[in-house]
Amino acid sequence: MSLHPDKLPLIHGLLDGELDAANALAIEAHLKGCGDCRAEMDRIQHVRDRLGAAPLRDRAPDRLRGAIEAMLEAETGAAPAPKPVVSPRKPGFASHVWNARWASGAMTGAIAASLALVFAVPQLAYTDTEDQLVQSHVRSLLVGHVVDVATSNRHVVKPWFNGKVDFAPPVPELADEGFPLVGGRLDYLDDHEVAAIVYRRRLHTINLFVRPAKTLSLPGAVATRHEGYSLLRWTSGGLEFWAVSDLDETELRLFRQIYTARAS
Repeated sequence: MSLHPDKLPLIHGLLDGELDAANALAIEAHLKGCGDCRAEMDRIQHVRDRLGAAPLRDRAPDRLRGAIEAMLEAETGAAPAPKPVVSPRKPGFASHVWNARWASGAMTGAIAASLALVFAVPQLAYTDTEDQLVQSHVRSLLVGHVVDVATSNRHVVKPWFNGKVDFAPPVPELADEGFPLVGGRLDYLDDHEVAAIVYRRRLHTINLFVRPAKTLSLPGAVATRHEGYSLLRWTSGGLEFWAVSDLDETELRLFRQIYTARAS
């Protein structure tokens, strides 16, 4: 027994409470006899429950906290508090020395704050980005939300993005490699419009989200598993790519390898 793709719209409709009585009874009867479809419904419900929960909060790593505290303690011991000035006097050598110590302390504090931003902020943004990507992928599987332009012709999909985003996403055709192009749509990530190019691998959907690469974005290809979905991120040509699918990591990396070779 295997998953029935034609039942997925009914499963989503059942979870959304949008089916009429006849279709609801029909899909419920099917779920009683199909363990794979029932497991898929449970997985989708689990993802929805997690997406609806409060966002996760990440604390700074212990090694970062320890490094900052050590720097502050060292600076406190090396630069004692200056004695109060009894009477005003013209700045001389001593005042320049004190100012140098004060500047050193301020610089140390600034470095510590910068380290906290460099290490902590990307980590939080990265986790939130994963949540948004999985949510967008699940939402796209709903009826009528997979693509805005449905075609396997790259010469239709690529120019369709003109004027909708301020960059040109590569749209190679990969059907001969087992990853047929389905189409494209506009989506949102971090409150900005991004291009979503949709491919398939057998019965699996691959959403490839494309946007301009950020200065603080993570370098290289990074694979993660989040909420039951595989995510693969890489940058190329000033663009950032996120591939999201329920495929395993091996096949998603194969997709990236073929995509980048054809897109260059």
